[in-house]
Amino acid sequence: MKRLLKKLSLVLAVSLLAVNSPAVLAKTIKIATLSPEGTFWMKHMRVGAKEIKQRTGGRVKFKFYPGGVMGNDDNVLRKIRIGQLHGGAVTIGTISQSVPDVTLYGLPYLFSSLDDAVAIRKVTDPMLSAEIEESGFVNFGFAQGGFTYLMSKDPINSLDDLRQRKSWIPEKSDVGLAVYRYVGVTPISLPLSDVLTGLQTGLIDTIVTSPIGALALQWHTHIQYVTDQPINYLAAMLIIDKKVFEKLSREDQAIVREVMGDVYKKIDEQNRVDNIAAREALINQGVEFIKLSKKDKEEWEKIDDFVIGEMLKKYKYNQKLYEAVTANKKDAPAFHH
Repeated sequence: MKRLLKKLSLVLAVSLLAVNSPAVLAKTIKIATLSPEGTFWMKHMRVGAKEIKQRTGGRVKFKFYPGGVMGNDDNVLRKIRIGQLHGGAVTIGTISQSVPDVTLYGLPYLFSSLDDAVAIRKVTDPMLSAEIEESGFVNFGFAQGGFTYLMSKDPINSLDDLRQRKSWIPEKSDVGLAVYRYVGVTPISLPLSDVLTGLQTGLIDTIVTSPIGALALQWHTHIQYVTDQPINYLAAMLIIDKKVFEKLSREDQAIVREVMGDVYKKIDEQNRVDNIAAREALINQGVEFIKLSKKDKEEWEKIDDFVIGEMLKKYKYNQKLYEAVTANKKDAPAFHH
């Protein structure tokens, strides 16, 4: 009996040790992103992951799947839901079904400048993050991708010019679809990973993206003109499934929030600088920026009332958030449901 008790206590001691050992508590968080390896985004996320691993004594590690190897943002979201991935660095519109308010930042002509965006986001980022957390994801902040522009093989000055082009639109882009509905064009929807091939084969000849996006994804090699009229504001975020995140100890959660929050602040600030540099790089490579006439500009700017009206009809926006996001937009349509 004594020997049996001794054996049982030894088994109990070993099993308790196993439960509390770092190997069992260790968590590898699998994150996918479309950002190619070697980009500023990836470098900074890896630096953050390294710091988290050191500060948690190896309990929390990150495994990244860059360059779209896990598919587009929708595929990443699906893989998070089935537990194949734990999170993703995705565009904020990816979770529009569960958090409709994320589409607010992408409304056309919302911000008058990048400075205007910074001022508004100081108020609205925390509000939006809180909604994302309520929907089951932990968010570490937003990183701007800058303003998008129409980029094409042939010049686009007017809406009539645009009607002659073969325009690409990202999958499930409600704002983009509303813009093209207003123009009277049926765009071609392709995943981001197919856009370069689409440009090479002539399936499409017109894209909407930011200067930094055009360079990072090599799309700039197939465009000659940029219509110098910012359309809407791009933003991305790093989300982790809340159920997975809450399995970490409180202390480790705080470390991950602090480090990845700082990483996203840095990416956000750097992207602003990089977008200005990317614009210069496009000009240096012979891409021509087309200034619109006053008449054409006025025509383009009528798009926003139509699109915002459509979005207000489609989504049940949080009134407080809508009014905060449009605070500096003098002609923003009044909130209504």
